[in-house]
Amino acid sequence: MPTPMPPIERIPLPLPAPEDVVVAEGGQVYTALRDDGVLVELPSGGSSARVCAEIGGRGLGVELYGDGRLLVCNATMGLQAVDPVTGRVESLLSQIDGRPIGVCNNASVGRDGTVYFSESSRVHPLDHYRRDLIENTRSGQLLRWRPGTAPEPLLSGIAFANGVVLSPEEDFVLLAETGLCQIHRYWLSGPRAGQADLFAALPGFPDNLSLGTDGLFWAAIAAPRVATAEAIHKLPRPLRALIARLPESLGPQAEKTCEVMAFDGEGQVVHHLRGDASRFHQVSGVREHNGVLWLGSIEEEALGRVVLR
Repeated sequence: MPTPMPPIERIPLPLPAPEDVVVAEGGQVYTALRDDGVLVELPSGGSSARVCAEIGGRGLGVELYGDGRLLVCNATMGLQAVDPVTGRVESLLSQIDGRPIGVCNNASVGRDGTVYFSESSRVHPLDHYRRDLIENTRSGQLLRWRPGTAPEPLLSGIAFANGVVLSPEEDFVLLAETGLCQIHRYWLSGPRAGQADLFAALPGFPDNLSLGTDGLFWAAIAAPRVATAEAIHKLPRPLRALIARLPESLGPQAEKTCEVMAFDGEGQVVHHLRGDASRFHQVSGVREHNGVLWLGSIEEEALGRVVLR
């Protein structure tokens, strides 16, 4: 059962929709504002954010990339390396097998520079993510990319592939499957290398994943399960596609929520926190850093800051 989340402090942003959040070693907080093609920095200990780079497209996941740069998953432009000091943006990977990446969503970077990232859908663009979830296209995948080589699919047939995070030992990588409310574990080394299993079943639709300084895996739960959506998934594909094209107000509805979870390395729940959704809702990113939770949201015009007790 979830427990009450400590009070949420809102940190205003110049523009809305901070999809994900990452904290640099110096304490600076970064987020890509999904609908405005910019990267924003909140200085360590500061309360006022500034735009530090124009990245174009629609920025989603943000990770540390080394040499002070950030790795941005741009839904429409692929993987980007961004220098938040100079604002320089470098395109790293924009295609898979000669086609554009279909909704580049979230990533995790290994110590050797290998990037593990999610391609959410090869059927629908991000603007129509609800269609993809309702139709249950299962066209998402988890990929591994070593600079200078072609990206390698690790898990395919995923119902909207989303959050990605490596274990501290880099012996496995986790992938959030939004459409089926679960997290997969893909083994990278050891006797189970190349195999996948279920890491956690969730009470709602997961978005981004992250590894906290507390050693736990954190998951943003963007919305609770919707019973009507699960019933629609059992219908034939043509009917699902028809329902997906109905006005949003007539389709399956999820209540507003503010919810995050944390797991240990065995997939056991350590924290299940639910906050005041009237103050901050639809959490799409969560990052624990030295006892503080930073929350992103595809709806709010602010970051959330929560001091854990």
